[in-house]
Amino acid sequence: MDGWERALRVLDMAGLPSGSLADRRALAGGTYNEVEELRLTDGTRYVLKVPPSAGTPGLTHERELLVSEAEFYRGAATAGVPAPRVVGDRFDGHLLMTHCPGAPWGDLPPGEQAALREELGRLVARLHNVTGPGFGYPSGALGPLAPDWRTAFTAMYDAVLDDARRYQAWLPRPVDEVARTAKTAYDALDEVAVPRLVHFDLWQGNILVERTEAGPRIGGLIDGERMLWGDPLADFVSLALLGDIRQDEDFLTSYQEEGGRAEFDAPARQRLALYRSYLYLIMLVETVPRAPGDEHIAWRREAVAPELVAALDEIA
Repeated sequence: MDGWERALRVLDMAGLPSGSLADRRALAGGTYNEVEELRLTDGTRYVLKVPPSAGTPGLTHERELLVSEAEFYRGAATAGVPAPRVVGDRFDGHLLMTHCPGAPWGDLPPGEQAALREELGRLVARLHNVTGPGFGYPSGALGPLAPDWRTAFTAMYDAVLDDARRYQAWLPRPVDEVARTAKTAYDALDEVAVPRLVHFDLWQGNILVERTEAGPRIGGLIDGERMLWGDPLADFVSLALLGDIRQDEDFLTSYQEEGGRAEFDAPARQRLALYRSYLYLIMLVETVPRAPGDEHIAWRREAVAPELVAALDEIA
């Protein structure tokens, strides 16, 4: 089945007029799933995500990512947060969703940047008010949801370390040393008692900014495929990718005003360091199955590896 036939079939299964499909085009930015925009004759736009073919190399937790993405959008809808709305999923593993206005967050004047960070803080706090039935990835890639965060997160961490061993991925420190260091902070995970909605990939490329007469505003939080039920602090890593969320006063002030908890006592700092190390491990290990090219691999080693080391040192 070619791409056009697939799009027609998905529209038909979603109860939409497949005969009104006017155009389809690939969207850039995806690193695992295939993404394309479908435009109907009346101008309505949808986004279709298609998983990679069976046997495509990936990390262990990446199975059934679109199940997690659909879960994120449903949660965002209950919180009143701008994000795509699920039109149909489980169409042979595909996910069809509405199109959100705007373009990925780019360079902005300081005033606009500050206002958007404040808006983002309020939206993320609303997301974190959404609770789930258990801890972990709803995709089931690492098994069923766990009754406690420690069980879920240590399974997530062990899985990416196993991937590092399986792919013989380059890391700035030996895998077993990373594992030993991380374990010293696991007691801090026991403080998390309620599973909350975590996007876990809220870097600026996944935040759409819409230009309006009143100024820029957030048009949608997209690419929720890394979503998990867990500790809201985990979102603070990608929200300040390769940086420190504690320096983002605009975000944190509005986040707390909206009811979000952002206290950085010793256990919270340990957990935040754990989550930083987890994301940076993923970013380094995934270069093996992704094979993004020598230049990009070199950038990851130069930019990401020091941040992994810093997180591990903070744990230690």
